[in-house]
Amino acid sequence: MSDLLAGAYLAQGTIGNVGTPGAPIAKFSLVVVPSQHSVTGTVVITQAIQGPDSHIVVNVTGKIYGAGIGKVTQLVSLQGEYIHSVPPPKIGSFLAKFDAHLAIDNAWNGTGGFSYYQHNIENVPVTAAKNLKEELV
Repeated sequence: MSDLLAGAYLAQGTIGNVGTPGAPIAKFSLVVVPSQHSVTGTVVITQAIQGPDSHIVVNVTGKIYGAGIGKVTQLVSLQGEYIHSVPPPKIGSFLAKFDAHLAIDNAWNGTGGFSYYQHNIENVPVTAAKNLKEELV
């Protein structure tokens, strides 16, 4: 049982064009277990434009594999669902899907993309958190 979580670590960072007005940004906090090729955690999608998609929290699971393609050393896929509420005058909520894909180096920097209800963001930077305290501010 002790070998089950061998090498586990915390990965945090962002997916998206940080600093671009109105761009959706996905912040991730993931527990990575390379020996099991598993990733589990939370993604928070924010967007400066107010609306039903301006702050979304998604619990995610996924896979991580070695790549060995130039600077890209790891490939990560994430999936999850969240409750999407329909804005007035309509009423209701439903489960919407979230997906992400990352091509990163060992420091969790690279390129990726993500999609969620009627949004598809491709070929954007993936940037590791420099410092946990900075990310929480």
